[in-house]
Amino acid sequence: MTVPTRTQALKNIWVAAGDGDLNRVQELVEQQSMSPNVPDPYTYTPMHAAASYGQLHVLEYLISRGGNVDVTDEDGDTPLYTIENLDTARWLVEHGANVHHRNNEGISPIEHLSEDFPQVAAYLQSVSSAEPVVPSFAPNSQQPSQHQQNIVSEEMTSSLMQSVQDIMQRAEAEGRDPDAELREVVGRTVLEGVLTGYEMTTDGNGNASDAQDARENADGAKRSRTDHGPGPGPGTA
Repeated sequence: MTVPTRTQALKNIWVAAGDGDLNRVQELVEQQSMSPNVPDPYTYTPMHAAASYGQLHVLEYLISRGGNVDVTDEDGDTPLYTIENLDTARWLVEHGANVHHRNNEGISPIEHLSEDFPQVAAYLQSVSSAEPVVPSFAPNSQQPSQHQQNIVSEEMTSSLMQSVQDIMQRAEAEGRDPDAELREVVGRTVLEGVLTGYEMTTDGNGNASDAQDARENADGAKRSRTDHGPGPGPGTA
């Protein structure tokens, strides 16, 4: 049996998770009742630490003990914001991580990772449901139908992945780093998603579209839009 060293014995759960020291993590969780979601003084959790260093075996264990793939730190960042490689990105997505989450600054993990890890950002964009982003400033906006969102999702995903593939092939043939070009295409795709979402909820003049506002009655008939304007509503003296 391996005798723990002094360093191992003193290692806290956040360091152990980042180091991939599963034995120490198990000891702290099972013998000292530490939560996989417990924040350190900087609100960083074991889930963040394991994700940041790509320790998938630790993440597997933490989730089995109640770890939350969408746990947030004080900035509103989930573990998805800390990743640096595709394997960890895939693992988190497959275990339910929300790629549409926005932190306290309104930044998504895709946007956060696009500059330093463009290939990871491109992957997250490609596998996201790509629901068009409905800006908060769209007045009286009506959420696009799921069918409309699915169509946009398929188009954006297909276009992005084709662009990424073309960039990677050209970069390999020319012997250059594709990161700058990948960052550009990911950023452009994110912007297009925002614009598409806005266009789907407005008529181009900043007003909610009648077609988008129309709802179906229980019998399937369309209900006309009711707009009382800036004046008092019905029943107001």
